[in-house]
Amino acid sequence: MVGPYEQECRREPGVRDTGGSEKVVISYSELQQMRSLPTHLKLRKTERRIQEWSDANNGDVSVSFSGGLDSTLVAYIVRNVLGDNIPLVFSNTGVEYQSIVDFVKTHDNVEIVRPEHSFKWVLDNYGYPVVSKRVSRFIEDCQRNKYSGANNHDTVNLRMTGLNRNGQYCPSMKIPEKWKYLIDAPFKISDRCCEVIKKNPLDKYAKESGLSIITGEIAEESKMREKTYLKTGCNNFGPKKKSMPLGFWTHQDVLSCIVAFDIPYCKIYGDIIYNPTTKLLETTGEQRTGCKYCGFGCHMEKQPNRYQRMAKIEPDSYDICINKFGFGKVLDHMYILY
Repeated sequence: MVGPYEQECRREPGVRDTGGSEKVVISYSELQQMRSLPTHLKLRKTERRIQEWSDANNGDVSVSFSGGLDSTLVAYIVRNVLGDNIPLVFSNTGVEYQSIVDFVKTHDNVEIVRPEHSFKWVLDNYGYPVVSKRVSRFIEDCQRNKYSGANNHDTVNLRMTGLNRNGQYCPSMKIPEKWKYLIDAPFKISDRCCEVIKKNPLDKYAKESGLSIITGEIAEESKMREKTYLKTGCNNFGPKKKSMPLGFWTHQDVLSCIVAFDIPYCKIYGDIIYNPTTKLLETTGEQRTGCKYCGFGCHMEKQPNRYQRMAKIEPDSYDICINKFGFGKVLDHMYILY
């Protein structure tokens, strides 16, 4: 007999038993409903999504492991469900904090992949990551005429006015007014860094190994991720195969699970504590990791911001970032202290 606990775990709004042949479609209200579930039910649902992904791929799966909190949790859950032999794949871009690299190496069965091009190569050939992926991509579209003479006038008009070639107004496709000045910046701007130095090596690994990737991505992290999740749900069985079994979780869920199960995590985050003022869990060290030089979202940070903290955590990396890689001129142009 199935009890109410198991019944609740099996009922997942917006998710159909498609056998992997159709897209899973979730409405925003259904996503919000799943986000409001208690963490123990989210854990059960995530375990089911992981098992379904493994079954659909004949057990040929691996975990994209960045060493961050989200990927640390998903790796822990995946290995609890599928066993310790599931490989963890770390994309060593060369721009992670050393403590992240050291933490990754404490795990067994880790595959390390590296990009074909360096971060500096991406900056020189495509541009700097600033503001957000969306804004950087739109600015690159406009700068393309300036740097390469591309004939993309319709795209530039869309980015500047929000009007497409049919005269329809598409506000989400327009560069916000406050960032238009960056089009004429004395440096290139682009969102290509993640694709070149992180995503491409992982995609190449998945193709060559035949293993289907499980990630620790959470829809809450950005509008772009949320939009993707609403189209596919946790498991995307389409051409761009990927599993995001934590997709409907929140950052608070991740922190509470790490504390509850005493899961080892990278020391760069410091301690996980309860803040009585905000009534939320938080880390005393870094809040997010990844590419330590990335400028996405830096304009919204309170001081000390990521670059000011980097000056204390890894002074040599700070010097490389600000001087050798030229982030000093970028931050000066954007009036961001460093």
